[in-house]
Amino acid sequence: MAAANPFDRTLSQLTIGGAVSPFKFYDLTKLDDARLYTLPYSIRVLLESAVRNCDEFEVVSADVTKILDWVNTSKQEDEIPFKAGRVILQDFTGVPAVVDLAAMRSCVARLGGDPSIINPVVPVDLVIDHSVQVDCAGTPDAVVKNQEMEMERNSERFQFLKWGATAFENLLIVPPGSGIVHQVNLEYLARVVMEKDNVLFPDSLVGTDSHTTMINGLGVVGWGVGGIEAEAVMLNQAVSMVLPQVVGFKLTGAVGELLTATDLVLTITEILRKVDVVGKFVEFFGDGCQALSLADRATLANMAPEYGATMGYFPVDFRSIEFLHQSGRPADKVAMIEAYLKANALYVDYAAKQPTPTYTQVVELDLSTVVPSLAGPKRPHDRIALKDMQQVWRAGLTADHGKQNKGWKAFGLAPEAVGASATIKLASDPSGKEYTLRHGDVVIAAITSCTNTSNPSVMLGAGLVARNAVAKGLKVKPTIKTSLAPGSGVVTRYLEASGLQPALDALGFHTVGYGCTTCIGNSGDIDANIDAAIERADLVVGAVLSGNRNFEGRVHPKTRANYLASPPLVVAYALAGTVDIDFDTEPLGTGSDGRPVFLRDIWPTNTEVQDVVSRNVLPAMFREVYANITAGTAQWQALAVEPSQLFKWSEDSTYIHHPPYFGKLALEPQPIVDLSNAHCLLNLGDSITTDHISPAGNIAKNSPAAKFLNSKGVDAKDFNSYGARRGHDDVMARGTFANTRLINKLSDKVGPFTCHVPSGEQLPIWDAAARYMAAGQQTIIFGGALYGSGSSRDWAAKGPMLQGVKCVIATSFERIHRSNLVGMGILPLQFKDGEDADKLGLTGKETFSIDLTSRPMEVGQPITVHVSTGASFTAKLRLDTAVELQYYAHGGVLNYVLRNMLRKHFAAKK
Repeated sequence: MAAANPFDRTLSQLTIGGAVSPFKFYDLTKLDDARLYTLPYSIRVLLESAVRNCDEFEVVSADVTKILDWVNTSKQEDEIPFKAGRVILQDFTGVPAVVDLAAMRSCVARLGGDPSIINPVVPVDLVIDHSVQVDCAGTPDAVVKNQEMEMERNSERFQFLKWGATAFENLLIVPPGSGIVHQVNLEYLARVVMEKDNVLFPDSLVGTDSHTTMINGLGVVGWGVGGIEAEAVMLNQAVSMVLPQVVGFKLTGAVGELLTATDLVLTITEILRKVDVVGKFVEFFGDGCQALSLADRATLANMAPEYGATMGYFPVDFRSIEFLHQSGRPADKVAMIEAYLKANALYVDYAAKQPTPTYTQVVELDLSTVVPSLAGPKRPHDRIALKDMQQVWRAGLTADHGKQNKGWKAFGLAPEAVGASATIKLASDPSGKEYTLRHGDVVIAAITSCTNTSNPSVMLGAGLVARNAVAKGLKVKPTIKTSLAPGSGVVTRYLEASGLQPALDALGFHTVGYGCTTCIGNSGDIDANIDAAIERADLVVGAVLSGNRNFEGRVHPKTRANYLASPPLVVAYALAGTVDIDFDTEPLGTGSDGRPVFLRDIWPTNTEVQDVVSRNVLPAMFREVYANITAGTAQWQALAVEPSQLFKWSEDSTYIHHPPYFGKLALEPQPIVDLSNAHCLLNLGDSITTDHISPAGNIAKNSPAAKFLNSKGVDAKDFNSYGARRGHDDVMARGTFANTRLINKLSDKVGPFTCHVPSGEQLPIWDAAARYMAAGQQTIIFGGALYGSGSSRDWAAKGPMLQGVKCVIATSFERIHRSNLVGMGILPLQFKDGEDADKLGLTGKETFSIDLTSRPMEVGQPITVHVSTGASFTAKLRLDTAVELQYYAHGGVLNYVLRNMLRKHFAAKK
């Protein structure tokens, strides 16, 4: 039972500007423990949460002791609880979260309880930003047309979310057309310091998107979790986590005059991937931090999933306070934030020469050594120095020819195919002009993604490149689909105020919408004739985008070469028209004066960029944009919603469906069962990402999901995307593992196919899974290293569970995905070091049995897997904490939480 907080003795009154305020806070300095000042600042935030929430039940005094002794306990993988202050969602992951909450209410009502007990306890902010697609581009009315199509496609989903805002307390909905969730969080939603009952505490959050970490740049502790785990946090459950190690990243010096924040983040991503920071915090420190603007820090923090860390954290300092003023936060609020953080040892004061915290490991970078870079063509951490790009591109074209598994920079063309080309006429051009398409030609150039659209320096830098290019008479080929998707209306304000938007428009970079577009595969169609020519001539064409993800099949099904670059470089590659160029020796094109124009002729210096930033990025813009952020467009306001406590489910809906998780849930869990003669559904290699697993992008017209939608009377033109249909389990289960680039060792072709082992037939993965389930046969999956890396997608775990998968055995797991598997009742096992399915001689055509019931399960215990061949091997149980054992015993975290809530509810009614 909960008891009085033993740390109430540290409660202190806050003084602001010499005057006593009405606010109290748990003063860490009153712990009278010198170890406080050796702790990384990110760990101090975890400490404050433990001190404030200590009730000797969920959070106990021993947890505070563990955190104070972080230097030692972090090496022992000690478990601690963490209570986040709030939850943030985007609509792709938010819709299924609200669907689950609505289904939980239905379950409570079915069992005779009060549905209102299912209600967010902590504040929840949901930003609708993932539904807009680049259907229309390169025209002044693109944004209007795309928003109209967004509303037309998604009105049912949006209606459901609007219902959720009326039905649930503590749920704020930011309507479509407002911006990208992480940028809106940075510019508006972030509290930095929160307050409840006049008690102040550091802002902290979990989010259902891996790039939640962007807020770490503002000194807010937060990271991405699965939708399942986020729902538990909404319902006031502590996050059970292993006390993380913290890698200190020391920054010295300053970046060069021609460098961008994107160059810096791609460099740091490459460095940290080699260090291996998976499951760790990264905390930036050193004098070099002072040289980075808040926007630059947010860009670095945003990419934490790409370098593998749980967080990339910048403690609050004068730059943070500077940004709060710049972004229009009230002055009295900013004064309170600064006073509190300074009083509680949570503020970095460079002038005070505070002691440097102790870190698990220190990595160092002299910012002056960073060079212009991009990353790709298949992974965000494969950095390429711009000067080496052409050489790397050309070598990669024929690398690994004849191999099924291509390298990360290889395309495997036959040498004789390098010169392939196709002559095309654009379907959209009635003049019939002919164009030649070759390997390396850029067909998509997109200024997109929260990573960079939140940063005025790179956005205005892109505008300056465009202005200089237009002045020289350069143009972009009509074969390239160009787009600009600002992360908030503030970007439009400062691009217009600076006079740079017309130049971007002149090159085709018209605004296409305010949301996450090309970076998540919402790039829309390319010209039909280009699409056909790529297929016909087997061309390796490119997409260049200012995003954070470029995994295979993500940006567009037909772009095999996808490169991440700064917004100015996106403009440059659009002008060049190809990635097969050496910018030092080859011109972008010929100017109106007949002279060649090189990149150096139009590239601005950082001094020029910062001058434009200082004159045009103003607090009034932020206040104006966010004054009525929740009102939405006239179309949003016109959506009719009937308020009700319970959602009225419809079996006719193909967007919102009552999920099966709670339909037959009873107050007591079913016993754990052994795995007996389970078949292998998939045998996968290394770096299988959630983009390979989770349904995303377009719904292929001959896929199992398409057949289901057809059976419901939905025409192909109305399929929309998997992301838009995340609230319907029947669609999503059929789209799991539907990636066209999936390589499964049980299939003789690339794509979403597998062998149904009993019959030997090659089938779509869903069809094989359905056949196993109909026969009552259990299934498992083999995976390689970093299984499940990528975005924190709940459907990457929900989908396999609905396909009947009981266990995943992998070489290693990405943090969020492993947690999500546990959250859906799927058992994660890890091969011993140096072992995998191939090295053990397993093809996946055997059957597998696992004893889970002969003795109580323990955290990290060895598990023996028996193979039908008579062999066996031992794997590590990746239930990493005691509470995860409970989650698995209950069939998942939501089942566990719901049963606990029901028990308390019914006990209180007696």
